[in-house]
Amino acid sequence: MSASAVFILDVKGKPLISRNYKGDVAMSEIDHFMPLLMQHEEEGALAPLLSHGRVHFLWIKHSNLYLVATTLKNANASLVYSFLYKTVEVFCEYFKELEEESIRDNFVIVYELLDELMDFGFPQTTDSKILQEYITQQGNKLETGKSRVPPTVTNAVSWRSEGIKYKKNEVFIDVIESVNLLVNANGSVLLSEIVGSIKLKVFLSGMPELRLGLNDRVLFELTGLPGSKNKSVELEDVKFHQCVRLSRFDNDRTISFIPPDGDFELMSYRLSTQVKPLIWIESVIEKFSHSRVEIMVKAKGQFKKQSVANGVEISVPVPSDADSPRFKTSVGSAKYVPEKNVVIWSIKSFPGGKEYLMRAHFGLPSVEKEEMEGRPPIGVRFEIPYFTVSGIQVRYMKIIEKSGYQALPWVRYITQSGDYQLRTS
Repeated sequence: MSASAVFILDVKGKPLISRNYKGDVAMSEIDHFMPLLMQHEEEGALAPLLSHGRVHFLWIKHSNLYLVATTLKNANASLVYSFLYKTVEVFCEYFKELEEESIRDNFVIVYELLDELMDFGFPQTTDSKILQEYITQQGNKLETGKSRVPPTVTNAVSWRSEGIKYKKNEVFIDVIESVNLLVNANGSVLLSEIVGSIKLKVFLSGMPELRLGLNDRVLFELTGLPGSKNKSVELEDVKFHQCVRLSRFDNDRTISFIPPDGDFELMSYRLSTQVKPLIWIESVIEKFSHSRVEIMVKAKGQFKKQSVANGVEISVPVPSDADSPRFKTSVGSAKYVPEKNVVIWSIKSFPGGKEYLMRAHFGLPSVEKEEMEGRPPIGVRFEIPYFTVSGIQVRYMKIIEKSGYQALPWVRYITQSGDYQLRTS
C-alpha cells in the first residue's frame, strides 16, 4: 500500500495545499503533525516517520516547506519517500525554486500535478518532461473537440514521445565521478569512496534502442572477455533510470534502453575502493598566544602528470578572532573570507605531480576568547577533465533505429571533489 493523502505545509506547519487520494484518513489528522515533530525534536529523537494513533506521517523537508504523506496501512515507506523526493524534483522543474511563494503563485498547476503524480495512493506519471506536454504554464485558448490524452501517458514507453525528429542525430555521454575523502590529522585515510553517475544528452529521432557497454568486471567474467582485473571495474549500488531494461541487465549485464529526449541521468554507482588522495594537503598551523597565527599549507597533485585539475579551491580554517591577513603563494591567489572564518586558496590550473605552497599570517587580539574552538578540517574542491579515478570506460554505444540512420556518440570523463576533507593537527 502507499499514501492516503499528501500535504505541503509551511515552516509553521500550516497546510498550504493538500490532496486526499483514498479518503481513509481524516484530513484534520495533519494538525497533530507539527506538535509531534516539535516534541520529538525537543527529545532529540527526531525520525522521518512519526505516528499518532493509527495514522503514520512520512515527511521530508525542502527549504521552508514540509512535504507530508499520511497512511493507515503498513505502507511501502521507501516508495513513499521516493515519491516525495520525485515530487520536489517535478515542482523544481516547473517553478525553478520550490518554496512557499512558488506554491502560492501556482495553486492551480500544483493541484493538477498532484492529480497526475499519484492515483489512489500509487505513483503514476512522475516524469516532468511528459507532464509538461499536457500540464502547461501558459494560458491555453479553448479549442473544442481537440482534447486528447498524450500518447506517452498510455504508451509502454511513457518517458518518450513519438515523432521526435532531429537533423543531426547525436548522443553526448558524461561520466562524472565524485571523490569523497576524509583524512585524519595523522595522515590516515578514514573514509574513501567514489560516487559516479553517467548522464546522457540525447538528440535522436524516432524510437531508438541504445545499448551501452562498460568495462564491467562481472560482464567480463560472464562472457569470458579478455579483460584483466586492472582494466575492469566492479560497480556497487548501481541505480538505473526507469528506461533501462532491468531483466536484460540481470541476465547478461547489457544496459539496454529506449532513452528519454534531452538530458537525464542513466545510472549512478558507488565504489568503496581505497583511493589514493588526488590532491594531498600538508599543513602546519602555529598559534602564538596573544599575538599572531601562522599557517603553512603544501598541496601536491597525486594524479597522472598528463592530467590537470581545474578550479582548485583549498579552504583553510582560521581562528574566528583573527585579523590583518597577509598571504604569500607560489601559485594562484589567496583571500580571507571572515564570515566563514577561512582562507580560500584558489589555483586555476593544477598539473599532476606538481607541488605548491601557501603561507598566511594573521594577527590575534591581545584578549583571547574564553571558549575553546574546534579545528574544522581543510576542504578541497577541484575538477579533473578527461580522467576517471575508478578507471571506468565506455566501451561502446550502439544506436539502433528502424529507419537505419547513423548517429554519433560523444563521451566525456570528469572527476571532481565530493566531500573531500583533511583534518588538521
